[in-house]
Amino acid sequence: MLGTRRAFTSALAAAAFVLSAGGLAQQAAAQGKDVVILAAASLKNALDEASADWTKKTGQKTRISYASSSALAKQMEGGIPADIFISADVPWMDYVAERKLIKPASRSDFLGNQIVLIAGKDSRIDLKIDKGFDLRGALGKDGRLAMGSVDAVPAGRYGKAALEYLGVWPSVSDRVAQAESVRMALALVSRGEAPFGIVYTTDAASDPAVRIVGAFPAGSHPPIIYPMALLASSTNPDAQAFIDYLRTPAAKPFFEKQGFTVLK
Repeated sequence: MLGTRRAFTSALAAAAFVLSAGGLAQQAAAQGKDVVILAAASLKNALDEASADWTKKTGQKTRISYASSSALAKQMEGGIPADIFISADVPWMDYVAERKLIKPASRSDFLGNQIVLIAGKDSRIDLKIDKGFDLRGALGKDGRLAMGSVDAVPAGRYGKAALEYLGVWPSVSDRVAQAESVRMALALVSRGEAPFGIVYTTDAASDPAVRIVGAFPAGSHPPIIYPMALLASSTNPDAQAFIDYLRTPAAKPFFEKQGFTVLK
């Protein structure tokens, strides 16, 4: 009798496992139909809106992971499953291309942007961004300049290049608070933890707690270009459909509203 009960219990457990595994398999299959996008953190507001509009129009869904372009490129190198990569600069797209992690024919320049100096919305300090402007003095005794990592985050690299061009970098390099992404740099200023920060125009537009002090001259840093491409490992046919949608007039306003320039 005891052996029969044990056999019955084992059979129930096995059946439950099969049903559970079947359910997980179905769930995984359903998730596999979503278009998985790795996108630079600065794209969040615009890309979230564009994605919602695409889902409304087509019924297809996306899953978007936002981080610095450097972090996303490293995740791709580690084999993360995804369909589309949108970088905030060309060098990180070149990095994954050299490692054959994207489909070369799918690569295109998608957006342009601009870097700006921001302060808290209630700050009364005004600075004219020009050769040798006194950013160090404006930071005060203990103030920090919030930026993305100058070695890895595109906005940080653009910012450092601009400050070097203007002859200001040597005076502020020891006062920089380097963040893991441009949105983290934005948050430092938004929360009042840093009096100034360097972010994209689009980031400043997303946060009412900050204001733009001034824009850095376009010639002071490399052109800000956001390239996008399909991952070499992607087999999702909806991924190309989503890229095609991003190129349509319907998607353009979501990006222009945030301050991006949509490139042809």
